[in-house]
Amino acid sequence: MIEPVELQDFFIVFFSGAMVIMAGALYALLFAWSRLQSKPWLMVLAYGSYGILVISVLTLGSAAHLNGFWRWLVVAMLIGYLLAPHGIWRLCVGTHGTDEDESLPASQTPDEDSVTSFKSSSKKEAV
Repeated sequence: MIEPVELQDFFIVFFSGAMVIMAGALYALLFAWSRLQSKPWLMVLAYGSYGILVISVLTLGSAAHLNGFWRWLVVAMLIGYLLAPHGIWRLCVGTHGTDEDESLPASQTPDEDSVTSFKSSSKKEAV
């Protein structure tokens, strides 16, 4: 059973909880900014903030008396938060890759009628 937080641990729980929020947000922000701007040095800062996140989460878990199963759950969530931005980035790049229509000049951009007629003709051929 989880023990309540003792009064002398309240400040530690409060401060480490705030650091979890701040370090987690900073990790996500620096990770995305590093990928968007193609600046690898920002990724070093992102992983530094993730290190602060790990220390804060483990401190919070210790001060809140999370033991046994709860400790393993905290570790699993830390691993998930490390890997999630990588997966989300790959998903976004895969689904929002470069669009061929954006590279065409305005005079060569296909109009709706030609696209609609192409779609209807391809459906007829498929049947």
